[in-house]
Formats: sequence, C-alpha cells, structure tokens
Amino acid sequence: MGLRGGALALLLLLFVHGGQRAAEAGGDAFVRVQGTRFGQTIGSDDEFFTNPFVKGIYKNHIKAVLTRVNTITGVAYKDDPTIMAWELMNEPRCQSDVSGHAIQSWITEMAAHVKSIDGNHLLEAGLEGFYGASSARRSANPSGYQVGTDFIANNRAPGIDFATVHSYPDQWLGGLDAQAQLRFLGAWLDAHIADARAVLRKPLLVAEFGESRHDPGYSGGQRDAVFGTVYARVYDSARAGGPAAGALFWQLLAEGMDSYGDGYEVVLPQAPSTAGVIATQSRRLQGLARAFVRARKAHQGKAGKGAKGGGN
Repeated sequence: MGLRGGALALLLLLFVHGGQRAAEAGGDAFVRVQGTRFGQTIGSDDEFFTNPFVKGIYKNHIKAVLTRVNTITGVAYKDDPTIMAWELMNEPRCQSDVSGHAIQSWITEMAAHVKSIDGNHLLEAGLEGFYGASSARRSANPSGYQVGTDFIANNRAPGIDFATVHSYPDQWLGGLDAQAQLRFLGAWLDAHIADARAVLRKPLLVAEFGESRHDPGYSGGQRDAVFGTVYARVYDSARAGGPAAGALFWQLLAEGMDSYGDGYEVVLPQAPSTAGVIATQSRRLQGLARAFVRARKAHQGKAGKGAKGGGN
C-alpha cells in the first residue's frame, strides 16, 4: 500500500472482501471472527450490514487502515498520493434483505465514516452493478439476480464519488452460448454507462470482468472477444467525454503464481493474443490522455492571453 519514492502509480484499495467468496476472507469471516472474539451472538453473516457491534468493529478497522503510517515512506495512507481510491467492500451482497435497505443504510453510514477521516481520496462502494427497486432496468439483471444492492440508489449515497460495475457473463449466464453472453455484456455495459452519465452524473469504472478457462468450450479467442467488447465500450465513452473511465480485468498473474489461479487469470507470456488486446487498449487510452492534456494546455494558454489583453 503506497509505493517507495512516490512512484507514478495509483492504487484502488478495498477495506474488506464480500460477494460469493466472502467466507474465505471477507465480510462473512469478519462477522464470525469478531463475534467469537468478543463473545457476541451473531445470527447470520448478513448482520455484517446491520449489527451495531459488528459495524463498530468495522469502523475501527477502517480507521486503523486509513491512519496507518507506511513504514517505508512515512506517509499515512489517508495522505498517500499514490492511492487513488478506497472501496468499502468488494461485491457486497445481503440476500436476506433484497429490498436493498440494509446495504443502502450501511453504505451511507460507512461512506460518511471514511470521509470523516480521509477527505483526500475518492471512494466507491464496490458494487457489481445489479439494479434494484429505484430503476426500471431491474429486469436487465442477469438471471433475475436480486442480491440486496441497487446500482442507482447505492451510488447516489453521499460520499460515493464514482460508480463501479462488474461483468462475468460466463458465470452469470452459463446456460447461454458465447454469442448470447457477448450480447448481454455489451447491453449490460451500455446500460451502466448511460446511467452513469444521465442519472448518476458520476464516472464509471468497470472494476472486474473476465472469462474463465474452466468454462466448457472456452477458447482464447472468446476471452479476447470479451476483453474487446469491454474495451470498445470504455474507449468509445472516454473518447466522447463520457463517464467510463477504465476497465480492470480479473486477474493478472506472473509466471510461477499458479496457486493463485482461479481460471480467470491472465499470464501475459502465455496469452500473447490477449496481451495484444490489452496493449492496444492501453495505447489508445494513453493517446486520449495526451490529447486531453494538449487541449487543456491550449485552453489555459488562450485564457491567459485573454486575461492579459483585458488588463491593457
């Protein structure tokens, strides 16, 4: 967390993991461990979002992370310029309350807590993008998913600076063929980009996407098509000045890290075609960034000349 010598890098760091793998290292484990440690009776894992005792422990955890001083740089994380943003929880889900009230209240409370300690960094909620009762797009959720989150309402919570969306059509729509999954992926991204622009008026990060090599019928070409679909939507939005700000695939591994593989890993030397898709997107977005900087400098130059002229 934080880099030696102020290296040019920006990190997006999460406070705790949730979602389908929560029992391994996230909110569910947090509930169980803290309840046992302090002799509290916890009725269910979903009490992570509602139990006052558990929420208090989590707030202490957030404070400990934000105020920790990097032992190499001497900079507290809340003041570290190499950290771009914080994530409240990766893939929060509360299926005991599909109305969304529990998670909405939790996001509002925890966002305020983070901002009371750290006003320097951006904050996002870690959502997968499933729609809730606040949106007519609820029917767009894959397989009718209702997990207690609401893409619109949750991202409107005070203190949430940008929205996120995840996409795993191979996992969510495993019964459909590859082309149907790609069509869903394109429509899913189009909907969220449109809502980020017109409804939320906030940037959007495609924070997770991928294609598992464990899927029946998997091919490198299909994975490249998934990456290409995501990247095309992001690039087109960015080029038009839209809300899509980038896309992070799950997950990049180096050779020799086999034990971390879950089927979604990309090892660049072993996947030259996918590496090429990634490199092309990086170059295209870098070109947009450079064009933006040039345009901004030109605008500032004109503004400066105008100010001088007005003073004569």
